[in-house]
Amino acid sequence: MKKIWFLLKVILALFLIFGGIQHFISPNNYIAFVPSFLPFTIAIIYVSGLFEILFGLALFFKKLEIIGAWGVLILMLIFLPIHVWDVFSETPAIGSRNAALIRLPLQFLLVGIAWKVKNNVSEHKLTKP
Repeated sequence: MKKIWFLLKVILALFLIFGGIQHFISPNNYIAFVPSFLPFTIAIIYVSGLFEILFGLALFFKKLEIIGAWGVLILMLIFLPIHVWDVFSETPAIGSRNAALIRLPLQFLLVGIAWKVKNNVSEHKLTKP
């Protein structure tokens, strides 16, 4: 079972690193996801992308994996309301209502995986001498 969670940790890390890089390559794709009441939209996109990359990379280093795991979990929880809002929006940021309806359960799945990875990393640190 540990191998499965290790594999999920690696996949989650790669997913975040890839997603974070996309924030820099195509920031305009993320504008619709930033709530209109927040200022500095592009800065928010770049900062969130940077955190995705840093937390994803941290998952690959034993000394940083707890910070990475907590960071990923917090990011997933911060992003969750955006995806909930998207489902009820007249013009979903993700494109279509169907895409928003598919994306929301995936976001909950990512939160669950991030939670479990965080718990596994924390347990591993507590049991190591």
